[in-house]
Amino acid sequence: MAETESRQPIMRVKNLVKEFPVKIGAFGEKSAIVHAIDGVSFDIYRGETLGLVGESGCGKSTTGFTLLQLYRPTSGTVEYDGVDLSKLKEKELRSVRKNVQIVFQDPYSTLNPRMTIGEALAEPMRVHKICSEKEIQPKVAQLIRDVGLSPNVANRYPHEFSGGQRQRICIARALASDPEFIVCDEPISALDVSIQAQIINLLMDIQEKYNLTYLFIAHDLAVVRHISDRVAVMYLGKLMEIADKKEIFDNPLHPYTTALLSAVPEADPDIERSRKRIILKGDVSNAIDPPSGCRFHTRCRFAAEECKKRVPELVDKGKGHMVACIRLDAIQSEQAGTTE
Repeated sequence: MAETESRQPIMRVKNLVKEFPVKIGAFGEKSAIVHAIDGVSFDIYRGETLGLVGESGCGKSTTGFTLLQLYRPTSGTVEYDGVDLSKLKEKELRSVRKNVQIVFQDPYSTLNPRMTIGEALAEPMRVHKICSEKEIQPKVAQLIRDVGLSPNVANRYPHEFSGGQRQRICIARALASDPEFIVCDEPISALDVSIQAQIINLLMDIQEKYNLTYLFIAHDLAVVRHISDRVAVMYLGKLMEIADKKEIFDNPLHPYTTALLSAVPEADPDIERSRKRIILKGDVSNAIDPPSGCRFHTRCRFAAEECKKRVPELVDKGKGHMVACIRLDAIQSEQAGTTE
């Protein structure tokens, strides 16, 4: 990613909130609110890949869907190239949608089983008037080649392909409208391990070829380390830490990030044996009734009474390394004393 590109936000998210009304109780007699995203703010810079990680249920996919207005935000703003998408009506959003696309987790469920691959790729070109009718078929063939398949698959149907091939087709479909920004919502988690590396390398290749910007959502921190430029760590609807990839992996500051990284295996057996695994107590709290103060305090080994009362804000600790922890200085002092 070029330095000049990194200074140009393509997507700017400010105080984003997404709540879902639900019915609870044995007979659904009570109403409640799921606080899926709660006051999230971050920028995604043109040409970069921002990795978004966290445990299941923390709001990663909801964040991606809300950025694209597949879910309308409860409050906050999502600016794409300076335009607040949350204020646009559905008709106005159509002109933007060709520039912002998504690759879903399950490739099979996102492809129409009654449409051939060629028809599936041609449809967004026609809807968004990307090119003339005469140019559609050559462009379809080129997209299929770009994702590593033979153009003669255009007349076949989704059920005739393996999972990895279907995900390649979904990537081609996301490219069909000539987008600038793509949300990759756990695009390899449903695939065999042997195929995952191929898809990751494909995403990196087409990013360079098409000058794309990614929000890459994943559980696998090793994959995030490979593909991302920066990494954002999310827990129960809140951002805990955002930093450059190297900074996050070499110098994690938030206790939650440290715990996540301790679970990533090392290739060197000597290093792996000497590492200390941090086991988090309990499970992720219920998003219907999240903890007061810091969302992570119920599982944090450094939590104090003040963590139950104060909501930490993301604070820049230098070089764009943002951390949301009110006890960070005290924790670092304790750890330094222990080391000495």
